[in-house]
Amino acid sequence: MSSSSAEREEGVAFLPKFDAGGLVTCVTTDAATGDVLMVAHMNDEALRRTVATGEAWYFSRSRNALWRKGESSGQTQRVIEMRTDCDQDAVWLRVEQTGAACHTGRRSCFYRRVERTEADGGARLVFVDADRLFDPDAVYRK
Repeated sequence: MSSSSAEREEGVAFLPKFDAGGLVTCVTTDAATGDVLMVAHMNDEALRRTVATGEAWYFSRSRNALWRKGESSGQTQRVIEMRTDCDQDAVWLRVEQTGAACHTGRRSCFYRRVERTEADGGARLVFVDADRLFDPDAVYRK
């Protein structure tokens, strides 16, 4: 194990390992229930702002922009705890979610279950926990 690997895996320094695009994957869960709310990405600035403010910041690959969760929807995330994995290339946020985490207006981005179809061995999606907490067209005014 190289010294940088040892330091990353066993040390106390926060040394995020960004991918070629300068991002780390972030899994966000509800601190009270443990439910997975969303998976997003963070760049260095999003990580620094999250640590500094105690609010969740992310980097949108599609918009190529930094964003604070809830800045346009009001559906904010207060960070209760941040963890990193063994080689520091992923982050886990435990948050106090205000309202819905998903831009579709649902509490979680994971509102569909994948089920195997018996007839052809393929898969289909089934809606679960899919009630909307807000109307995205009204909130985002697309």
